Amino acid sequence: MSLSTHILDLSFGRPAAGVELALTRQSDGDGWTPLDTARTDENGRVESFGPITEPGTYRIRFQLAAYFAGRKQSCFYPFADVVFTIDDPGQHYHVPLLVSPYGYSTYRGS
Repeated sequence: MSLSTHILDLSFGRPAAGVELALTRQSDGDGWTPLDTARTDENGRVESFGPITEPGTYRIRFQLAAYFAGRKQSCFYPFADVVFTIDDPGQHYHVPLLVSPYGYSTYRGS
């Protein structure tokens, strides 16, 4: 199974390069198991996290405060947690994020 993401900075009109990300999987109860970390490339992309071999609830934490601080901007959301369900580990999942200093949005990409 492959999982990818990209981030577009709506306030700048460009990809958000250098954003730190952490992928976790929900464990029993309210806990989260760390799986992988990454940083977006110059195109705001992480081409692949991995490996994801089982269905479950996953979370990508996008570290926004450091990104906006690097652009000398304050932001309201220090990070964005995007939680999603993987039903079929054989499929490709793409989780894009649109950001600005005071908001964010996501959707299931292709």
